[in-house]
Amino acid sequence: MEDFLKGRLGGEGGYDIRCSIDGDRIRGRAGGKVHGKDIELEITERGVQGTVGNDPVVIELDSGELKGNVGSEKLTLRGVDRVTGFFGEPITGWNVVAQQQGNALIGRLGSTVLGRDFQLELGSAPGWVGALVAVVAFYALEPRASANR
Repeated sequence: MEDFLKGRLGGEGGYDIRCSIDGDRIRGRAGGKVHGKDIELEITERGVQGTVGNDPVVIELDSGELKGNVGSEKLTLRGVDRVTGFFGEPITGWNVVAQQQGNALIGRLGSTVLGRDFQLELGSAPGWVGALVAVVAFYALEPRASANR
């Protein structure tokens, strides 16, 4: 059965996120037709793997946390409905905080001043999937999130 995950990263001046979820596969797009990147992820027994644009996404479950890389950036996420974590390097990275409320996920990447809010409709997906897709979209579309590539 196919489900949908959709929402917005960055509020009014931000980007749309639209993905379909079919079994363990997540496919969609962050951004529009002109300025956007395709997202293809697969949930495996060990974590999540796939691509955003041409960059790899490789994340594994390790001691209750999802750890790995989105492109060249490190990612750590913990939690299911309340998701916290960190994306990037210690000094130049972004905190990740998100809370699932029913089938909605509301969260923030980064600080109060420089960060980006996101809001997603999850369908039947758990909050951690929405948080991961928001981070992948952020990496795909924010130049400062992918400065090392």
